[in-house]
Amino acid sequence: MKLSVLMPVYNERERVQRAIAAVLETELPTELELIVVDDGSTDGTREILRAGGWDARVRYLEHDRNRGKGAAVRTALEQATGEFAAIFDADLEYDPADLALLLPPLIEGQTNAAFGVRAFDGYSAHSFWFVIGNRGVTLVCNLLFNVYLHDIMTCHKVIRTELFRSLELTASGFTIEPEITARLLSRGERIFELPVHYRARSHEEGKKLTAYDGVRTVATLLRCRLR
Repeated sequence: MKLSVLMPVYNERERVQRAIAAVLETELPTELELIVVDDGSTDGTREILRAGGWDARVRYLEHDRNRGKGAAVRTALEQATGEFAAIFDADLEYDPADLALLLPPLIEGQTNAAFGVRAFDGYSAHSFWFVIGNRGVTLVCNLLFNVYLHDIMTCHKVIRTELFRSLELTASGFTIEPEITARLLSRGERIFELPVHYRARSHEEGKKLTAYDGVRTVATLLRCRLR
């Protein structure tokens, strides 16, 4: 079995090399391929990635301009050859070692999708309103789809690749995360949740999400539910 790790990258010059190395060093119960998609970086990230010298397990793709995280994920997903696929952002807010915790339920046939749930303790959460916003949009999702999930915006999602490709995803930006969740729930999929490590960046450190992304998230959930 193989896990395809989909890594969208945009302006992560300080972290991208460490992120790639961290994924490659992770011990997994499957084989691994890492598909890196530079989404039109302008800070020197693209030049670092082009310089290469990467492990043979790394495949590198580019967008000619910034199209958004969702578009980068879809580009990587098209090239995935593993039975399972996972998104892993290059910002190092998550620990790639936790991917090994999310795989067993899929390998054992208990589920087709496993999500990593963030604890949001004092060390890992940089902002009160960030945490409240995350819980708010998760509550909206639970009400709309009559489920009880804990963290729909987690980037640690491992999904059977065939199912992942069939979701007909259209979101271009960060709303790819709630769209994935909503599409899975619309299909009647039961999502397996497990705790994972998390350390949020501040906006000064490069955090890209804003309050308006919460509005976009709710709009995406409504769009998926009404369709």
